[in-house]
Amino acid sequence: MGPVNTRTILAGRDMSWFRDGPSLSASARGAAAALARRVGLDTHRAAEVALAVTEAATNIQRHATDGALLLRTLHTDDEAAVEFVTVDSGPGMVDVAASLADGASSAGSLGIGLGAVARLADHFDVHSVPGKGTVMAAQFWSRRADDQGVTAAMAAGQQLVSGMTRPISGEMTCGDAWSARLDTTATGPGHPAVLVMMCDGLGHGPLAARASAAAVAAFRDTPVTEPEGIMRAIHDALRGTRGGAAAVARIDPAARRVRYCGIGNISGFLLGHDGRKTLLSVPGIVGVNMRRLRTYEEPLPEGGALAMHSDGLTERWDHTALPGLLHHSPLVVAGQLLREAGVRRDDASVVVAKGVW
Repeated sequence: MGPVNTRTILAGRDMSWFRDGPSLSASARGAAAALARRVGLDTHRAAEVALAVTEAATNIQRHATDGALLLRTLHTDDEAAVEFVTVDSGPGMVDVAASLADGASSAGSLGIGLGAVARLADHFDVHSVPGKGTVMAAQFWSRRADDQGVTAAMAAGQQLVSGMTRPISGEMTCGDAWSARLDTTATGPGHPAVLVMMCDGLGHGPLAARASAAAVAAFRDTPVTEPEGIMRAIHDALRGTRGGAAAVARIDPAARRVRYCGIGNISGFLLGHDGRKTLLSVPGIVGVNMRRLRTYEEPLPEGGALAMHSDGLTERWDHTALPGLLHHSPLVVAGQLLREAGVRRDDASVVVAKGVW
């Protein structure tokens, strides 16, 4: 199911962003090796993580107009892993398959090639658009003696929900956060119902982060499984904080519908192969001045996805101009939306649910 416990399937506020620059490869390599050791990967596996991260970072340095690498950990009840994501603007790859072939490593890199990075990873995904840029994601779990990834690693590659957050330029702490969990009481064919929440704490920095952390805790701890009830729990939890904008979506695969309740400037969309459908929020400030709640219901688009983001992304993006995007993992979809529409003058967060229905 993914890097999850029995109820909360993922929650995020990312800290370890490395921006393009002369020290990108060295900084990312050292941090990757240290992080791998910290989560318990053995010496050989930690070296593989460092090698893969260096190759990815070197590609950004040599080819991207602008780029960044996000390094973070994933956890199940029993295992931990290192995950990296690269997001870059630049020429992109005209032929991704050729770029992944052996011997196609860029000049000046370590020479292992992106194909080797893909083989080292337990889960690997890349999407590239010529003239726009590339997003690459890879996960590294511990390996057994037979050199096969643990069961948790294989499950992690099938995440239903993933996303990322990025702080405003000059700030270390992001005031946005998101989380997702399952409603295991829901019955019907296919996946159980999935709940997704995003909160944008007012302003920036630690006080904004405190508000969004309170929202994540309330979302995680409440037994309520309907969006309006969850929003009320978040509103109560944010009293005494700055407050923020927040939204909750409930995806019901059996009923093929999504119910959405939002207050403030969280943008929600259903993505289909032919366009997107906006999910509406109402004005107000959660924790301070929350008006009457309203839940909107929409049918789920065939083969589509749910995307939610803060106002650190503009709404001037068009996923249909990124060929094949909806065939990729939720994390890569989120990365492409951040690359397309993210701004540096605000905290930014985006979360995507895909493969749920």
